[in-house]
Amino acid sequence: MAGAMLVVGSMLVSATLTVGLAATGGAAVAARRAAGAADNAAIAAADTVSGALPGEPCARAAEVAEASGARLVSCDTEDLDAIVSVRVSFAGMAAVARARAGPPRDSGVPE
Repeated sequence: MAGAMLVVGSMLVSATLTVGLAATGGAAVAARRAAGAADNAAIAAADTVSGALPGEPCARAAEVAEASGARLVSCDTEDLDAIVSVRVSFAGMAAVARARAGPPRDSGVPE
């Protein structure tokens, strides 16, 4: 009887660890997907601000975020820069990522 209890206990611990690791892995994937979607949406918005792509920058960012499996949370443009925030849902939780895209900044290094 004690052996059966040990087996059942071991199985419960194993199942709990498996579920926990799967949830952690899924959250990590959602975070990476959010980061990629934010990067792509910011680049699309910045390209639209610069005139390289037609349309409205934040609408373009929303399209790209949606195509990446994310939802655009915020979008701001300033000069030729675009700053976006996106959200990816996973198992009732959310991963949020922000990204900025635009022309390179002056590095201050003389040429």
